[in-house]
Amino acid sequence: MPNLNEQLQALKVIPVIAIDNAQDIIPLGKVLAENGLPAAEITFRSEAAVEAIRLLREAQPDMLIGAGTVLNKQQAMAAKEAGATFIVSPGFNPNTVKACQEIGIDIVPGINNPSTIEATLEMGLTTLKFFPAEASGGVNMVKALLAPYTNVRLMPTGGINPANIKDYLAVPRVLACGGSWMVDKKLIEAGQWDELAKLTREAVALVSE
Repeated sequence: MPNLNEQLQALKVIPVIAIDNAQDIIPLGKVLAENGLPAAEITFRSEAAVEAIRLLREAQPDMLIGAGTVLNKQQAMAAKEAGATFIVSPGFNPNTVKACQEIGIDIVPGINNPSTIEATLEMGLTTLKFFPAEASGGVNMVKALLAPYTNVRLMPTGGINPANIKDYLAVPRVLACGGSWMVDKKLIEAGQWDELAKLTREAVALVSE
């Protein structure tokens, strides 16, 4: 089975999902899987996250499912138990990293400066989330951060959209980007599955060019 880096690199874009009604993940997961994007980062920005991960794992057993905005050990453990195969955090918390390493789940912690990169390297991590990407200096900052750390791979997230994603992906050692435009919360809540399918197909076509 491909490792996390290989899966991220193959997908190029990871839908970052904020969902309030866990049941909505079932039709959304179907839309993503059927339109060429079998991946989801379900964020702990709502109470529904754990249940949504569980439901999606049942409905789409082969999908790459991550838990996002994970801030502590308890959330990491709950996410793994529900069926997540990787953890994403907005920042770098050594306790959360340690917990993930102890329970055997990949973690992609958030960084946006050299000091934090060096702290993550100390813990054996080389695949990192550059967050918040646009607010932290965008593509130029990505290039500057990657230059001295030749074994680091980045997943920029935050402010990524159809107009800038290809600029990020063009940087060597950017594996994939996290994006939410193809899983717009308002469209999910309104049940606009056809529109979400169209946005997903467009996102896949864009990163495949």
